Order: sequence, then C-alpha cells, then structure tokens
Amino acid sequence: MQTFSDIFNSSFLENVTSVSLLDMALALLLSFALGLFILFVYKKTYQGVMYSSSFGVTLIALTMITTVVILAVTSNVVLSLGMVGALSIVRFRTAIKDPLDIAFLFWAIAVGIVLAAGFIPLAVFGSLIIGLVLILFVNQKTHLSPYIVVLSCADGAAEDRAAAFLKQKVQKCIVKSKTVRPGLIELNMEIRLKEDRTDFINDLAALEGVHSAVLVSYNGEYMG
Repeated sequence: MQTFSDIFNSSFLENVTSVSLLDMALALLLSFALGLFILFVYKKTYQGVMYSSSFGVTLIALTMITTVVILAVTSNVVLSLGMVGALSIVRFRTAIKDPLDIAFLFWAIAVGIVLAAGFIPLAVFGSLIIGLVLILFVNQKTHLSPYIVVLSCADGAAEDRAAAFLKQKVQKCIVKSKTVRPGLIELNMEIRLKEDRTDFINDLAALEGVHSAVLVSYNGEYMG
C-alpha cells in the first residue's frame, strides 16, 4: 500500500545528487581549459584561406557538451541506454572541408569522454602531446612542398622559353591546365623547388613574351 511519503519519493529527485557539484564543476572547468588549448592548437596549425571563428567556438563547446553527456551516462545505466538511442537519430549535415578538422573534432570529443570518466592525467598529458605533435608536423614547411605557377604568355615561343627556364630552376614541373586565347596562353604548373628560394619567379616574369608569373602555395590534394 502506497503511503503519503511514497508520493514524494521520486527517482528524478534521487538523480539530483548522483553527480556531486564538485565533480561537475571540476569536470566542466577542465573541459573548458582543454577546449581552449585545442582551439589554440587549431589556430596555430590552421592553413586555410579564411579562419572560421564559429568552428573554434564549436571545439570548446563540443568538449564541454561531451563531458556533460558522459557524466550523466556514467551515473545512470538506464540513462546511458536512452542516450544511445537518442544520439543514433541525430544527423550532421555540415560538410568538413579540411580532413584535419575531423581530427580536431574527434580530439574534442575524446577529451570530453576521458575527463568525464575521471582520467584527468590522461586527458591533460594526452592533449599536450597531441597538440605538440600537430604543431610540429602541420607547420613543417620544406622546399619540397608543392607550388603552383600561374603563367601568362604571349605565344607558343614564349611558352617554350618559360617551360625550359622552369625545368632548369625547379626540381619538378608538371602542367596542370592550359588555356589558349587569341594572343594569350595561360598555364597552371605544379612545381617542386630545389631549395627554399623563390627569386627565380622574378627572372621568369622578365622573359620575353611572358606577361605575368604568379607563384602560389598549394595545399590541396595532389598526386605525387
């Protein structure tokens, strides 16, 4: 028989104290700090044309949101089953342009999971090592990195002179595209430098029949 006190005995109220305020505050503060560190590394390693501040804020928010979700899941087995079902119907439509962005998103999620599970040293030292590796390898620039030369020539003879000049000055030279108009030939050529010097582009632009020569750093996918 249900008594008067049973009416106020709610499982919802019992869940209020399942996670202590100290644990919540510590987990959220650490997730915010590590989210800022992930954002810092993202800014240092960003190689796109235009930096997206919204993606940076997303990294911080994703770290904290994941921490909150995992804290709730670890405190209640029944809730964990419901959470799996709820997240299975979520669909993300935003396209990821840079493959490296996927690594940062997964890093933010992983830090939130590890922090909420209580593995604080693993989250902190793991993030430091990952950040150091990304900064060292992503920002590493050598003369072997590909470049694109955008060349504008007056005729075929000027094109031949420019191509012969480039083959002498660079390690590798491949024509990617060619556009021909009356009195104008435009070439896009992928090159690999012999050394970390780009002053040869000045001499290339000064060749007879060459209207302009533009050197562009190329960060896209290529067949090497």
